[in-house]
Amino acid sequence: MPRLRVSIRDVEIGGDGFVVIAGPCAVESEEQIHESAALVARHGIPVLRGGAFKARTSPYTFQGLGLDGVKLMRAAADRQDLPMITEVLSERDVEGMLPYVDAFQVGSRNMDNTALLKLLGQVDKPVLLKRGFAATIKEWLLAAEYITVGGNEHVVLCERGIRTFSNETRFTLDLAGALYARQQSHCPVIIDPSHATGNPRLIPPLAAATLAAGLDGLMVEVHPDPSVALSDADQALSPRLFSDMMEQLQRYAAAAGRPLTR
Repeated sequence: MPRLRVSIRDVEIGGDGFVVIAGPCAVESEEQIHESAALVARHGIPVLRGGAFKARTSPYTFQGLGLDGVKLMRAAADRQDLPMITEVLSERDVEGMLPYVDAFQVGSRNMDNTALLKLLGQVDKPVLLKRGFAATIKEWLLAAEYITVGGNEHVVLCERGIRTFSNETRFTLDLAGALYARQQSHCPVIIDPSHATGNPRLIPPLAAATLAAGLDGLMVEVHPDPSVALSDADQALSPRLFSDMMEQLQRYAAAAGRPLTR
């Protein structure tokens, strides 16, 4: 099956390089997102991630800064000359976000939101589609087709862990499922080991496994100070652990003859 290459601005996903997307779980303040953007830029990360509209299990937890957060993230990304990706929760927010984002993310909870998927099929921006944590691979691939049949073929699939009987990790990373999805679809496939594990110590080896498996990249959460993060604090990489992971990936990428996209 012909491979699709998806570009988030000038960063190609699905080509010869391995792409790392990184940033905080949530945009919390102007100072925090600028510090986060500078952190990822120092490590050569080509795409900034961060959430402004947050889908949370509890209504009493931080829900994000909304469109104001998107604007803060745009300014931080521009200062570092980075493209940025952020999650959209509802079709009513697409128009307002469109001038600011370089790519839309559809989270696990919204994989079955067909109204949102259909609308994203009509926009001229890439879409990163996360697998629902209770979705089969077939359901995930069909969700992607809701976007592509609308005319937008620039879809990246993201495996972020599925719910199983195990509770030692936050979810169970389905690496085999991601590889199977890549065989069955023309879309690039990346991994989100932050949500899959909920444990920052497990993220670096899974990042290395993702590269070794031949997948197209990964998305990770890193925070300047995880101890004060307002969202998913327990799973965020610290700056030190993030730096160690990137050094390890650089060595593995050289050994595999597969460059990290900068």
